[in-house]
Amino acid sequence: MYVSIFLPWLLTIPFLVHSSPDQQPKGLLINCGSDVKQTVPETGLTYIPDDGFTFSGNKTSLDAKDLFPILSTLRYFPDKVARKYCYTFQAIKGSKYLVRTIYYYGGFDGGKEPPVFDQIVGGTKWSVVNTTEDYANGLSSYYEIILVAHIKTLSVCIARNNQTVSSPFISAIEVISLDDSMYNSTDFGAYALVTVARSSFGNEDTISFPEDPYYRLWQPFKDDSTDVVSSQSSIATSEFWNKPPAKAFATAITMSTTKKLDVQWPPGLLPSTRYHVSLYFRDDRNSKTNTWRVFSILVNGKTFYSNLNVTTDGVTVYAPNWPLSGQTLISLTPDTKSSIAPLINAGEIYQLMPLGGRTLPQDVMAMEELARGFDNPPLDWSGDPCLPRENSWTGVSCSQEKMPRIISLQLTNLGLTGILAPTVSNLTALHHLWLGDNQISGSIPEMNSVDQLETLHLESNNFTGPIPKSLATLQYLREIFLQHNKLDGPIPQELQGRKGLHILVSPENHLSA
Repeated sequence: MYVSIFLPWLLTIPFLVHSSPDQQPKGLLINCGSDVKQTVPETGLTYIPDDGFTFSGNKTSLDAKDLFPILSTLRYFPDKVARKYCYTFQAIKGSKYLVRTIYYYGGFDGGKEPPVFDQIVGGTKWSVVNTTEDYANGLSSYYEIILVAHIKTLSVCIARNNQTVSSPFISAIEVISLDDSMYNSTDFGAYALVTVARSSFGNEDTISFPEDPYYRLWQPFKDDSTDVVSSQSSIATSEFWNKPPAKAFATAITMSTTKKLDVQWPPGLLPSTRYHVSLYFRDDRNSKTNTWRVFSILVNGKTFYSNLNVTTDGVTVYAPNWPLSGQTLISLTPDTKSSIAPLINAGEIYQLMPLGGRTLPQDVMAMEELARGFDNPPLDWSGDPCLPRENSWTGVSCSQEKMPRIISLQLTNLGLTGILAPTVSNLTALHHLWLGDNQISGSIPEMNSVDQLETLHLESNNFTGPIPKSLATLQYLREIFLQHNKLDGPIPQELQGRKGLHILVSPENHLSA
């Protein structure tokens, strides 16, 4: 069962990164609701408009002064019928991405509190977006997730839930490409990683791009009962799997004496579930020192790692599937022979989020082509067609398999124009295709492969040309409604008088027996 996380101490987005104008992280920085490219003066990072990534919603600007450019515009989604509102990005199948969504309400709709709604990645409900507390404190909010693209696109969607009382909205989306080695102890075929905490211990400022080329945000963390120390030499981190920035090793917290170091981190309560935990350590002393810094690590009283020898080269200790619940206490206990106190430089905690599955890729591609064939597909026809099930596309019914199939399209009287794409024949699990009472034109495509089709309702459209001969090969077909079109040519002989088949072809066609 997925447990959503809302951790206010994490969600205040810092704008403290500094980069030269020609430096950008590898990926997309999207300013939602903007009409032009915007460079954030404080960071040097350039965000592009969201046009072309989504085809629903409305743009608006906020009147508040002194807002960062990416917070001054947003896109909101007033349509209450659509089951979700999606952004779709091109991706490399099998590649890893960090996705960050940013929200700042700004009272765009005249209200006093921001709406509460869901956000979705692919076919999985990611979390509830509740920015009420941050907004009340004059702050923006962000959410992060690390995942692998299982097809050639990556979708990020928001959707209404039973708490939503006004229009869902979004201010910015960042999609950053990650190195293949990063977090590779996680089974990304079954899970995604939801950011809970990422901290640099003893640091004064947030570490981010360009110090971290992957645009991760390392928040400063201090403990009043500890001392802060700084390293005396530089470090190369390219060989670390998770590619932590070198600056994360520049400071650490420790004790003034050789006693146990207890760190309550992160400072809030965590839901009882499984987490990926990575901890980073580096000896702050000169590399020529002849004493060892050795200690054991316990998390909530359970041994995480024993007798860790920390050197100036740095070391990562991680657990890919560690149980946490409530308050988290990290204890560093020095070895009895060690004369040096333990220390810790940085840490990351991610919730393991089970993926909700995905629609069969063959069906996804067929439906995307079908959507492109229509001039005005339903507004929620983007993202995963079937999942989450309560957010499936309008008019689409799916099987109950782990990798669902499209079994029915009920699109009667939706005012659709355009053509019926030939790829409809690739929906090989389709039982019912109902497109009646629209304004679809062009020819009816051959449907040789839709061998499970039972009912075909294409009446009251603008179809032209002949009745496809392939319909006669569909053995389960029992209804064909084609009246009120502009069809011509002969009715396939195999359909005429076929037992158990109800076929309507008139009036308004020009067909011959």
